[in-house]
Amino acid sequence: MKAIGFKTSLPIAEEESFIAFETPKPVPGERDLLVKISAVSVNPVDFKIRQNSTKDTVLETPKIIGWDAVGIVEAVGEKVTLFKVGDEVFYAGDITKQGSNAEYQSIDERIVGRKPKSLSLEESAVMPLTGLTAWEILFDRIRINPEKDKGKSILIIGGAGGVGSIAIQLAKKVAGLTVIATASRPETIAWCKEQGADYVVDHRNLIATVQHAGFQQVDFILDFVDTNSYWDTMVELIKPQGHIASITGSSDPVALNKLKNKSASFSWELMYTRSMYETDDMQEQHVILNRLADLLDQGILKSTLNVTLTGLTVANFKKAHELLESGKTIGKIAIKF
Repeated sequence: MKAIGFKTSLPIAEEESFIAFETPKPVPGERDLLVKISAVSVNPVDFKIRQNSTKDTVLETPKIIGWDAVGIVEAVGEKVTLFKVGDEVFYAGDITKQGSNAEYQSIDERIVGRKPKSLSLEESAVMPLTGLTAWEILFDRIRINPEKDKGKSILIIGGAGGVGSIAIQLAKKVAGLTVIATASRPETIAWCKEQGADYVVDHRNLIATVQHAGFQQVDFILDFVDTNSYWDTMVELIKPQGHIASITGSSDPVALNKLKNKSASFSWELMYTRSMYETDDMQEQHVILNRLADLLDQGILKSTLNVTLTGLTVANFKKAHELLESGKTIGKIAIKF
């Protein structure tokens, strides 16, 4: 099969930052699906891994990245019970295994959902990773209860990005929260409002603009940009007994002691945790993806697709990574094969 990968970490402008190559079609394990991939999405995790995973070495076999895909089940392992050959599926994958930037992929059925019937291939391909991340951070980490928490305030830092876009929708349309999102350019402000944000505030002067919108403090905060850069701001804006959650990680220790007087909580979210550790509730991602598919088919949620490239080519993956590395993308980028 054809695949796109790399042997060493290079700047995206370098000729061999990505290479096309032939590799054997994977053989599914006992709980795996063999999926013929129709379209993929590109996420910030892709360029971060490309930039940092093989800096001091040159791999003999190129590394395939990519953690969003939609396709058709071509074969199933002997213990598969959730899908059959011919099913259309979408998923975000497992960061410990080869990725989706190829014609075929073997993927554990427990982290796969049914493709939304009403969406195109490219509209579906952009939803799994960000949808799972946003769902988990809201309902598994913060444990928002739509009945108990309806109407409470949530600040989403990074509202126009891939995760922020679907988090706005889930927070507003599923959880029933009052949503404040950050953006600064006219096009990102408009995008956040289109996703359902009640208020859009400027991240460059966050405390003042949140308070100007009428909120001295907020019940929940989601950080999709940079934990430590916004830490003191988040500490000041979070209500007593509130909850902050982040996906961004930190190279420096987070000063959790600053939350003590408010008895506020903090959580990390990593969408890959369940597959990486094969947790007892790993199949919950199958359940979440099917819930997201239902919500998309019902029109409650909408795809966050904003750019589509066509063709399993080096040029398209270079272009997608260049766009993401610019830090100015809005919504999601899909590559349709």
